Amino acid sequence: MLGANVRRHDRFEGVYWLTLPDGVRRLATKNLALGVSVYGETLVKDANTEYRTWDAYRSKLAAAILRDLDSLPIQPGKNVLYLGAASGTTASHVSDIVDEQGRVYCVEFAQRSMRELIDALCEHRTNVYPVLADARMPERYKSLVGQVDVVYCDIAQPEQARILADNADLFLKPNGSALIAIKSRSIDVTMDPSDVFKREISVLKKRHFVVSQTVRLEPYEKDHALVHVTPE
Repeated sequence: MLGANVRRHDRFEGVYWLTLPDGVRRLATKNLALGVSVYGETLVKDANTEYRTWDAYRSKLAAAILRDLDSLPIQPGKNVLYLGAASGTTASHVSDIVDEQGRVYCVEFAQRSMRELIDALCEHRTNVYPVLADARMPERYKSLVGQVDVVYCDIAQPEQARILADNADLFLKPNGSALIAIKSRSIDVTMDPSDVFKREISVLKKRHFVVSQTVRLEPYEKDHALVHVTPE
């Protein structure tokens, strides 16, 4: 697509706003794999640069940005450990943001999702490293993952906060940050989502994290919140 207006996000490096010819404004990232659409997103060319629209209904990180996330620790040149990368929808935009100087270690347990991630991302991007493993057992992939600036956790497990903390203990740099997408229904369907969020946040605090912000993701994701934390 041609003719879109491109503007840098006013706070987040590596994130852009696109105003399409029909007047619709979309989040976007600069495409690291020219000509390749990962999940059917629109590709927009501006001069010699190509951008990918970023769908907030398919990416919790994009939803958090649209819901006024204060700070985005995922930046150009940073190394990211992505827990629960699935087939690579959000991980592909993380790859765009960190650019060729950064790395994205994608941990995924499901073999089918991992095959899709390899086909969609790893075949076209040199900064994505697939790790077929269970995020509950980070010691098993310790030899495959280096120290990272950010841990991003998006897994459908009952103990999401503990899993994030266990991985951060092994891989997160002392001055790093972590983002966790808490899915209340994956933790306890009988509890009010707000109570689930509070319980998981209390786990993070007990594991010596400071909560910077909690962002509810409605209307893009029901009963979800993205929490930004840093080590004490």
